[in-house]
Amino acid sequence: MPGPAMDAIVDVVMPARQRLPVVLASPHSGCVYPESFVAASRLDPIALRRSEDSFVDEIFRPAAELGAPMVRALFPRAFVDTNREPFELDPEMFDDVLPGYVNTRSPRVAAGLGTIARVVAQGQDIYQRKLRFSEALDRVQNYYQPYHDRLRGAIDETHRRFGTCLLIDCHSMPSVGVDVRDRGRIGAPDFVLGDCFGSACAPVISDTAERWLTLQGYRVVRNSPYAGGYTTRHYGKPRTGVHALQIEINRGLYMQEESFTRKPYLDTLAAEMAQLVHLLATAPHIARAAE
Repeated sequence: MPGPAMDAIVDVVMPARQRLPVVLASPHSGCVYPESFVAASRLDPIALRRSEDSFVDEIFRPAAELGAPMVRALFPRAFVDTNREPFELDPEMFDDVLPGYVNTRSPRVAAGLGTIARVVAQGQDIYQRKLRFSEALDRVQNYYQPYHDRLRGAIDETHRRFGTCLLIDCHSMPSVGVDVRDRGRIGAPDFVLGDCFGSACAPVISDTAERWLTLQGYRVVRNSPYAGGYTTRHYGKPRTGVHALQIEINRGLYMQEESFTRKPYLDTLAAEMAQLVHLLATAPHIARAAE
């Protein structure tokens, strides 16, 4: 049986001309829910959306228009999560025995948030029944892999053209339940920058992002509680000239989280993210390589 059409799975927003050695990725802003997935769920459509990074692709679109491709998944994170290994699966979710190559012991699986999630962000179980491994395999082959194929292609082409590439993995986080202690303060930050504790990108990139956001009045923390997921770890190889930085934005800044509606501040945030991306594209490790 043929898989879904590519244009229903992943979209690559291409500028008229790529001017920046940057690739933007939005893996969790997709909101096209397959009918069979909705039918298999015990949750209503609003509850299913709790795991979405809603409107993140809109926030970063002006940055893409400056001259950087943006790869965005159109399907939802609750259906298949592209920011995981290809097969991080909970064996308790399946009727049949999983192949030996499946990672069943990761912390993400234990939390119910593997490649095929067991729960949405607020901890509610998604499914009415157990799945078959063939269903997971179909999602990995026909949704997860095409997304990563397009992302890898954009990174490789950017690296070929400029001699370097900065991948910015674009995410959002709930405004509650993400409290951290930082500089004597406790509460939800406005931004969390994840660089896998310095292994995914040159320090000057994270330093520049933190300094600029702080100057805009935002509360910024690094690597806590989000140090970077599979995408940041997998693609961020500074020694090869590919840097990766994960940016998490507090949803309370730009949306009403219960109704999934935009706040007016979304436009301000989008303009600022365009400024930030342009600034990071000129960071020394990126700019020198791209000359």
